[in-house]
Amino acid sequence: MIEIEVPGFGQLKIKHLVCDYSGTLSVDGVLVPGVRERLDRLADKVDIHIVTADTHGKVKEQVAGTRYRLILLTGADQDIQKEDYIKKLGAEQVAAIGNGSNDRRMLALAGVGIAVCLKEGVAVEALKGARILTNSINDALDLLLFTDRLKATLRF
Repeated sequence: MIEIEVPGFGQLKIKHLVCDYSGTLSVDGVLVPGVRERLDRLADKVDIHIVTADTHGKVKEQVAGTRYRLILLTGADQDIQKEDYIKKLGAEQVAAIGNGSNDRRMLALAGVGIAVCLKEGVAVEALKGARILTNSINDALDLLLFTDRLKATLRF
């Protein structure tokens, strides 16, 4: 668990990291360099969940042999499926990272929602739901590894 006291924001107790895959952890279906190493370090502290429609069809090969829980979404209303998944985990105990319109609900509901802007860009709806925006997935993950950065961003 990651525990952080953020002045003016409150106590964060993060047990789960829920990430979108396409455009968030990956570019064109391939993990961004440095992501796997950071996720592996975080997996010692929190449960890692990758919730994705797998646009490029590469997520299984890219995360093979890891401790991450992979949830493949199908059908319509993927924004609601992601939101429901966060609710089951206990939203206040979740840090969520995403970039797409279908991430907007999970980013808004999570204890900490982080939008990232990689080569796919970031949907305005996702940005509106997030508390933080980073221009790199590695920077987003580092907020959870180096928690004083997260504290500095969220404090009032």
